[in-house]
Amino acid sequence: MTERVITPRHRGFLFLDSHPAGCRRLVEDMWQAAVPGPAATPTGDGPVALVIGSSAGYGLAATIAGLRRVGIRGIGVCFEKGPSERRTATAGWYRTAATAELATQAGHDMVFLNGDAFADEMKDQVADLLKQRFGGRLDHLIYSVAAPRRTDPDTGALYASVLKPIGQAHRTKTLVFDDQGVGEIKEVETQPAAGDDIEQTVAVMGGADWERWIDHLADRGLLADGFSTAALSYIGSPLTAAIYRHGTIGTAKAHLEATARTLTERLEKLVGGRAVTSVNGAAVTQSSTAIPGIALYVGLLRGVLGEGLVPPLAQLTDLWDQLTGARPLGLDDEGRVRLDTWELAPEVQTAVAERWQAATTDTIAHLADLDWFHAEVQRLYGFAVPGVDYTAPVATDVPWPRHAS
Repeated sequence: MTERVITPRHRGFLFLDSHPAGCRRLVEDMWQAAVPGPAATPTGDGPVALVIGSSAGYGLAATIAGLRRVGIRGIGVCFEKGPSERRTATAGWYRTAATAELATQAGHDMVFLNGDAFADEMKDQVADLLKQRFGGRLDHLIYSVAAPRRTDPDTGALYASVLKPIGQAHRTKTLVFDDQGVGEIKEVETQPAAGDDIEQTVAVMGGADWERWIDHLADRGLLADGFSTAALSYIGSPLTAAIYRHGTIGTAKAHLEATARTLTERLEKLVGGRAVTSVNGAAVTQSSTAIPGIALYVGLLRGVLGEGLVPPLAQLTDLWDQLTGARPLGLDDEGRVRLDTWELAPEVQTAVAERWQAATTDTIAHLADLDWFHAEVQRLYGFAVPGVDYTAPVATDVPWPRHAS
């Protein structure tokens, strides 16, 4: 087994390698932080769940919260790269291996599949596994996919999503770090969507694939009575609205919400079920750090809220409680579950906006929690995790978790 010392090498917020021990420790810490519910004791007949996008961010939080809070069994789907001679595996690969081991130790039958969630071949594989291993029924589906591209299974067309404003160019402050981890405020300008940018982004990040998953599983007769599904979404602050909620990605999220309403009408008639979008609060994720202005916004939000910033694990624990009926669904006027009220409280947004206006390279260290944000970015790849010895060699060729047939 190959062992070596792994040091963080990165280009901006993108790291070239991941640390297996750090990723494992991060998952173990999340597992311990998750609050078990009364139904979480493994009995072999817990609710069957499918988490699409299970290896990172809110999808990982959904998986761990589901296992610990409600004792789910079922399938996680993600798309990760294994180790090679030149590179470690992706962080999601190592996180999945750790999650699978903890689930097995706790007696939960959780299978993880690695591949393209947009492809019908993956949908067939999941459907076959549900029928053969999990009694041919699915109780819950969590959809948490953030991808740059999608191939349409019907036409073979390749769509690419873009992060662009609509109508006019948008100039915003953003946060970057130098090689020593010192924060700097810069201004960036993003050109507006052109051509079919909006349509392409909606094709990737809208509700088309979510609906295709439901259609595929319904056609196979795999949806249990009372089936529920939630697609994870984000609205965010007025400070980031031009590039996010009012931009190409926001249009895709609006399509996702419209899809939820369409799916609910069908699911109510079919199995007495429903579909919702879950609007989550801000977090440091591999997807969010790619959005201009989001790094600055989240750093300032943490500066305002401190420990009051609600982590994804706590948010997804709340969502599972609502999906399983432990407490009623809290829906807004658009039928969305709102897990972001702590972020969008008027007093919080006012304080963040004041700091945003005052933010410069000279002042940012006093306005945002830069140490926390910088460490959170590193933790996405398994670095800066407390309790890990980064001077010690570590095995990199961790195998993908096997599942007994």
